[in-house]
Amino acid sequence: MLYGICNLGIVPMRLEPSDTSEMVSQVLYGEHFKVIEKRKSWSKIRIAYDRYEGWIDNKQYLEVSEENYSNLDSATPQLSNHLVEYIQDEQDQLYPIPIGSTLNGLELLNHRFDSNLEEPKSDKSNLIETAFLYLNAPYLWGGKTPFGIDCSGLTQMVYRLNGYKLLRDASQQATQGEALSFIEESEPGDLAFFDNNEGNIVHVGIIMEDNYIIHAHGKVRIDRLDHSGIYNVDERTHTHKLRVIKKIV
Repeated sequence: MLYGICNLGIVPMRLEPSDTSEMVSQVLYGEHFKVIEKRKSWSKIRIAYDRYEGWIDNKQYLEVSEENYSNLDSATPQLSNHLVEYIQDEQDQLYPIPIGSTLNGLELLNHRFDSNLEEPKSDKSNLIETAFLYLNAPYLWGGKTPFGIDCSGLTQMVYRLNGYKLLRDASQQATQGEALSFIEESEPGDLAFFDNNEGNIVHVGIIMEDNYIIHAHGKVRIDRLDHSGIYNVDERTHTHKLRVIKKIV
């Protein structure tokens, strides 16, 4: 088994081993993973954090030993918490990294980081405040950063920055937590899931106070939430059909 760590800011993870293949997610700086298949130019990886699988370019990661992988896996995550920060290599070259990057591998990568290292906040009351950091970020299928993010990328990163683990896709996240019967039972920070005509979970957002929801739809935006679903205040119509509300923490 081979192991790796992402040594660049934002690396696309693709459905197939090709630059033109669909981007299904992103690997952020410092995330570590298992290499489950390696080809000449591409590797299929499984991210340690959420076990999500996809293909990344061999030029966009660094191989590490099994011991290094295990050490990273057992360490308490230290995450960058500003929209953009910079790390430096041995030649003093700067690498931009986005919010939510993992900084546990700095020594392994021979990189320096001048700001303070902070552990996730681990407080549910901070979830909405963190979500506001992504407000107006453009929707990007597979995205995980303020420069482009999808609905489940938003919920996963907001929860991760506060010390809570969510799986990657909305349908996977819907398997976590405790289902609530009514919107009135929910608290700010709980998740609302929405399905399509076939009954498949296709969307997720974070519930706010007073029946509002923050979610990624065109951009990260705030809309009304009622028993039918999301009411888009710009389009004056319901855009998503409510399926279930989940209390994760």
